Amino acid sequence: MNEYDSNRIYDLAKSINYKKTNELDKADCYVLNTCHIREKATDKVYHDIGRVKKNFRGKKKPIVVVTGCVAQAEGDIILNREKYIDAIIGPQSFHKFNQIIKNIEKKSLKENLTDFDVKEKFDTLNYYKNSDSSVSSFLTIQEGCDKFCKFCVVPYTRGAEFSRPINELIREVKDLVSNGAKEIILLGQNVNAYSYNDKKLSNLISEISEITDIKRIRYTTSHPRDFTEDLIEAHRSNKKKLMPLIHLPVQSGSNKILKAMNRKHTIEHYLEIINKLKAVNPMIKFSSDFIIGYPGETGNDFSNTLKLLNKVEFINCFSFIYSPRPGTPAAKLSEIDQDISKKRLLTFQNIAEKIKLKFRKNLFHKTALVLFENKLKNKDEFFGRDEYSNSVIVKSKENLKGKIKEVVIKYGNQNTLFGEINKKLSKRNFAA
Repeated sequence: MNEYDSNRIYDLAKSINYKKTNELDKADCYVLNTCHIREKATDKVYHDIGRVKKNFRGKKKPIVVVTGCVAQAEGDIILNREKYIDAIIGPQSFHKFNQIIKNIEKKSLKENLTDFDVKEKFDTLNYYKNSDSSVSSFLTIQEGCDKFCKFCVVPYTRGAEFSRPINELIREVKDLVSNGAKEIILLGQNVNAYSYNDKKLSNLISEISEITDIKRIRYTTSHPRDFTEDLIEAHRSNKKKLMPLIHLPVQSGSNKILKAMNRKHTIEHYLEIINKLKAVNPMIKFSSDFIIGYPGETGNDFSNTLKLLNKVEFINCFSFIYSPRPGTPAAKLSEIDQDISKKRLLTFQNIAEKIKLKFRKNLFHKTALVLFENKLKNKDEFFGRDEYSNSVIVKSKENLKGKIKEVVIKYGNQNTLFGEINKKLSKRNFAA
């Protein structure tokens, strides 16, 4: 979602004659778009600002803006701690970016804007065409969350759940298509909670599927509590365009810990969703998020998490040691020993990596449909992604950007698959 927000901020900035630059030491304005999910992300803000100060030592100071969730959560603290910053803009206020920049240029005033008017934000952005020219483009359809998981800052930094009108979204998709988009990735803090005038995520997927030039659709991030039957059915009815990789965060394999987190779903319910999805499309695979070492997690709780990992065989996992975020209910709880958490994380990641590599090796010498996104610099090589969002590189004299090709996977590593364009008109041989 931060990437989408960054692109939209640039669309705004262009209208007041700013343009992107790779010459960082010559920039007139720095915009740091931030995430507040984990502690290290907050620390990185101050590190990046320190780097800017160093680059501009003895030179004219650029305008420095911090936006995103860190700005929302810690705006006053940041301004007091780092005087080099000119403006704080929350994620629901960045549509006022241009006016804030003008105020700074004219009056040298510091700004701290963290309003929660998400409707005003998107009403403003609708006046600016989305100029993202990526083959695979992001589209925010929903923001905020009403679930109030005890570890999460999103309800406090992004606000309540808000869904954009479906006609606005279709118009933006068509704008992206005119820029060359072939794949749309639908974004939301709780994307499957999308609801506008009785239209749900499944309805939106169906309407986007009717746009001929859109070849692929993905969505993230989902919550198990909102994974409804109609969305499950969408994976049958829109099987051709709706990709068979679903990111469905579970956070823990222990019902006790899920209850402590206020997730309001059980492992049994989670597995029921998994089974229903595989029933409508056996090719579907899953990725997930895991918090290791949540307050109160015992050895038995962790063992249950490992059992879930092995049972589902997630092809990709995002796992982190629990990090208390200020202002959340969980921040008041006693943390477990960090050495124990580190050992558990290492154990978890080792198993997760083996599962991932097993899946990837099963793709070798089989075919995959790859959407190519760009050409690698100074090489006759093109980068793309298969149905499961695996990175794939092939050599080709033909310009493959924006095209979908059948690729025979030859080999790969933990990050990338390498293959050749399949020149034979043979029946595809999928991995199970």
